[in-house]
Amino acid sequence: MADLSGQEDWDFLKRFLPDGWTDKAGSLGALVRKRKILDAEVLLRVLLIHLADGKSLRTTSAYAKEAGLCDVNDTAVLNRLRASSVWFRWMSVELLKDLKGSRFSSKLNKRYRIRLVDGSIVNEPGATGADWRIHYSFSLTSLACDTFKITDTRVGECLQRFPIEKDDLIIGDRAYCKRKGVKYVLENGGDVLLRYNSGNLPLLTQKGKPLSLVDHLKSLKDGEVGDLDVWVRDPDNKSLIKGRFCSIKKSKEAVEKSIKQIERTASRKQRKINPETLVFAEYVCVFTTLTRYSFKKNDILQLYRGRWQVELAFKRLKSIAGIGSLPKYHEDSCIAWLQGKMFIALLVERIYQEAEFFSPWGYPVHAPR
Repeated sequence: MADLSGQEDWDFLKRFLPDGWTDKAGSLGALVRKRKILDAEVLLRVLLIHLADGKSLRTTSAYAKEAGLCDVNDTAVLNRLRASSVWFRWMSVELLKDLKGSRFSSKLNKRYRIRLVDGSIVNEPGATGADWRIHYSFSLTSLACDTFKITDTRVGECLQRFPIEKDDLIIGDRAYCKRKGVKYVLENGGDVLLRYNSGNLPLLTQKGKPLSLVDHLKSLKDGEVGDLDVWVRDPDNKSLIKGRFCSIKKSKEAVEKSIKQIERTASRKQRKINPETLVFAEYVCVFTTLTRYSFKKNDILQLYRGRWQVELAFKRLKSIAGIGSLPKYHEDSCIAWLQGKMFIALLVERIYQEAEFFSPWGYPVHAPR
């Protein structure tokens, strides 16, 4: 019989886990009961079979028994997953602290509750598997999932899917850069920081005239951050909403990668490429309603950079590990599942960075306790 324990791989993986993770399993409620699962290591390994390998709860149960980890049924695995939500979040926050380039100034979140919103298609495995879209919101500082909704794929991504409170700062990608969403957030006392989408958010001058951004972008020097006052037409009346258009030129390598992606997409869809699209591909552009009094232009891009670190981790997870077997019948199960997925995403990112920044031994060295 093949060796399913993978002890050598597990010992390597443990080196990337945050200090104190086993103790936290007990204090945060993941391992209150030790019936059949006696310690945090066994618990995490069982949950990773389900979350990282994408195996169903029933298959996870069978695999754990065959590997000699423990003998639990699928219901017990689900209950353990539900109880581990806070534990996964704590480990995610600790891993985020270790990611190179992920830190940002604490002054950026003194006033605002900074929330990252995103959506993703979930393809359940099997011939009868359904497609779902998950809409979720995370706190950037705590990585707590504060909103989680599941819809079919006909329901698109928009800011109106999320409850907004006063002093919420909503950070999202191009899919959320729409006039109605911007207005919705502002009306509820929040602000937005969104990756700019020229097709969905036409920008205007103060007099309501169309604004061409190409000349502005081309005037930026390497490393210079552009900061332009812009206005957006209110979708329900003739008034204007004021915002800022912040931008910075990409590196040569990043520009080449973006243009290749545009060309591949245009070729696949048999469409002509708009010359302005190629110009925008050379820059990172964001739209925000934050004022200069609250946030300087460099702070804006630094804050978006912090958000991008989390998104890259999640995108890496989706491309490598896949997402399936969504426990969609109970909200607490869904949130625990997503917290576990975020933990795996950040763990993958942490291991990737260790290889990218290279150390001869290939794993982090922890200080002695």
